[in-house]
Amino acid sequence: MVNGKELANAYSELNDPIDQYERFVEQMRLSEKGDDEAMIIDHDFIRALEYGMPPTSGMGIGMDRLVMLMTGQTTIQEVLFFPQMRPEKVAPRDKDEAFAAVGVEADWIAPVRKAGCATVAALGAAVPGKLLQELIGINKKFKLGLKAPQMEQVAAWVEAAAAATAAAGAEENN
Repeated sequence: MVNGKELANAYSELNDPIDQYERFVEQMRLSEKGDDEAMIIDHDFIRALEYGMPPTSGMGIGMDRLVMLMTGQTTIQEVLFFPQMRPEKVAPRDKDEAFAAVGVEADWIAPVRKAGCATVAALGAAVPGKLLQELIGINKKFKLGLKAPQMEQVAAWVEAAAAATAAAGAEENN
């Protein structure tokens, strides 16, 4: 305890061989009843305890508690930022139909997304040669077995996506 706040958790391990053996036996009973997490009897550990294995103990300092103490906060919730408290980040992503509309074959839509083009606008801003290399790499890495597209085909996708993005932007301005 520091300044009235718990800074670290301390623990000590059970070092009585008879008690530990009984606990292992109980774990075996639980295992027979279907408990998947039950432990088997560790005879080497029991033997080490019988021969006088020294007591084991330790202390774990919680960084969150240390930060709480250093910042003068009264509760630990004030220094923790749990994932459920963060706003969820949702990356924009166009539907498959939007990619199909600019000529991307159905088999290549997922690899195009994996290559960093989650939207048609991102596809329109891509460099065709670089995108082609990334698609070939994804096809090989994930063993998709797809026939590699030609440079002209990828360039046509990028050009059509850029035109569709420009048309959508013009509609928004009107």
